[in-house]
Amino acid sequence: MSRLSAAVTVAGRGASLFSLPADGRRPEPGWQHRCTRDPEAIGRMLATGANLGTGCRASGVVVLDLDRHKDQADGVARFATELAAREQAWPDTLTTRTPNRGLHLYFQVPAGATVGSASGVRSPLGEGIDVRGPGRRSGGYVLAPGSVLAGRPYLIEHDAPIAELPAWLAALLATPSRPVPARSKLSPRWRTPIPHVSHTPQWDCHEKSHG
Repeated sequence: MSRLSAAVTVAGRGASLFSLPADGRRPEPGWQHRCTRDPEAIGRMLATGANLGTGCRASGVVVLDLDRHKDQADGVARFATELAAREQAWPDTLTTRTPNRGLHLYFQVPAGATVGSASGVRSPLGEGIDVRGPGRRSGGYVLAPGSVLAGRPYLIEHDAPIAELPAWLAALLATPSRPVPARSKLSPRWRTPIPHVSHTPQWDCHEKSHG
């Protein structure tokens, strides 16, 4: 499968893509606003030699990045252990393969849930399993198929619809909403609080997530 075919395939599954420097992984500022699923736009990006990233917020997805780096925790093995402990099958969802034989598992974020990004010892799933989510503001990202690092490509491992994040994973990854304090309305003449003030909490569902 060509770079373009792979990229258009994941875009067709719902991944919104943006350009990255050729042979690179660090985006330029404002990448969150350049995400697209348009095949022609994706083709133009690849024609310049660019790599591609999946914007998690624009795509409405959370991606589990199962790392496999030498002398580090094996994220694929760790995730398999987590599944076995919960008697869960391997998820049937869009999956891509990294140059280091790691895997990216794509999931739709359930309505009303907020999932940020975490890695290393901060990951709720442990070292070797990074989490890239939409967060509350900018969201995280992962490299997408069509990208190449040091001559090694990102590939589609399992072409399937993006499944909804399983309940057990949502319980681990979702972050609490932040209440917004109620503000007292002021009398335009005396600038004193109006006696009746609602104490019903307001909830903000948009969190900044480092990507």
